[in-house]
Amino acid sequence: MNWTGLKAALLAEGTARITGTPVDMTGGSHAGPGAGDQGSVFFSAGGKRVRLSVDVDSKVTIKHLGGGKAVLRFGEIVQEGIIEPPALHCPRQAFITISEGCIFRCRYCNVPFQKPRIKTPGEVVAMIGDVFDDIDCISITSGVIGSPEEDEERVIEIVREIKKFNLPIGISTYPVEGTPGRLHELGVAEVKFNLEAATDRVFSEMCPGQRRDIIISALKESVALFGRNHVFTNIILGLGETDEEMMACIRELCEAGIIPVIRPLNPKAELKDYSRPTKERILKTFDYQKEQLRANGLDPSQALTMCVACTGCDLTPGRDEG
Repeated sequence: MNWTGLKAALLAEGTARITGTPVDMTGGSHAGPGAGDQGSVFFSAGGKRVRLSVDVDSKVTIKHLGGGKAVLRFGEIVQEGIIEPPALHCPRQAFITISEGCIFRCRYCNVPFQKPRIKTPGEVVAMIGDVFDDIDCISITSGVIGSPEEDEERVIEIVREIKKFNLPIGISTYPVEGTPGRLHELGVAEVKFNLEAATDRVFSEMCPGQRRDIIISALKESVALFGRNHVFTNIILGLGETDEEMMACIRELCEAGIIPVIRPLNPKAELKDYSRPTKERILKTFDYQKEQLRANGLDPSQALTMCVACTGCDLTPGRDEG
C-alpha cells in the first residue's frame, strides 16, 4: 500500500497503541476538536507524517525500537518509519494556543469545557525560546475568551513580541471586521480562518453563535493580502454533509484562491457517538481536492506554517502523494 492509502486508513482509525521503548509524545491538545486528548504521536515514513491519538485499545500498533526508529502494524500492513519528536504541539513548529477556552459551543469541540487560561506575551516568548533550535516557524491559534475583539488584541500583542525571532508566523483565529489587514500590517505570513462545516446548514447546526459569512469574507480578503497558497481554512469531513456538498465547498474555496484543509472528524463532545469518515471517503475527498487545487493553481507544498505545513492530522495534496 502506498503512503496515500496507508495514511487514509490511519486517519480513519485515528489512534495507535504505543509499545517498546518509551516515547516523547505530545500532551493533550488545547485547541480545536482534538482538545482534551490524552496525548498523541507523530509517525513518519519517507518524510511524510501522520498524527495519531494514543489509545491502548487501538487496532494500530507502533513499536518504538529506540532512537526514534519505529515499526507500525495495522492488520497485514507493516511500515517502518520514525517517531518524530514534537517541538510545541507538532514537529518543527512552535504551535501555541493563546486562549485555552472558548465562549462558543461548537458541538464537536471540547475546548469550551476546559478551564479557561490565557498565556501572556512573556510566557509565549519563553516557550518559543526554549524550542527555537528545533523549529522552522511559529503558529498561533486561540479560542475566544471574552470576545473575538479582545482575543484579537491579545494575539496582536503577542505577534509584536515574537516577530524578533525572524521566523514565518501563521495565525488562526476567529476573525472580525478588519482582522486580515491588521495581521498583514504586522508582518504575519499566513492566516487560517476556519469555516469548519461544508455548508451553511451544517455550520448553523454545529457552530451556534458564529457567523460563517464573516469567516468567508475574511478568507477572501486575505487572499489579496497574503497571496495564494498562504490562506487556509479547516473543513471537517463527517459532520453530516453529503459528498456533493463537500465537493461544492472545496470547489468554491479553491476558485477563490483559498486552500481547504479537510479534517476527518474526531468524534468528541456532543458528537462522541458519530463515526469517523471511512478510508474510502477520505480518499474520494482527497482526489477531488487535489483536482481542484491543481485546476486553480494552488499548491499546499508552498505553505510555511500551521496545519498545511505539518500535515499530521489531514491528507494533504502536494505533500501526501505517493
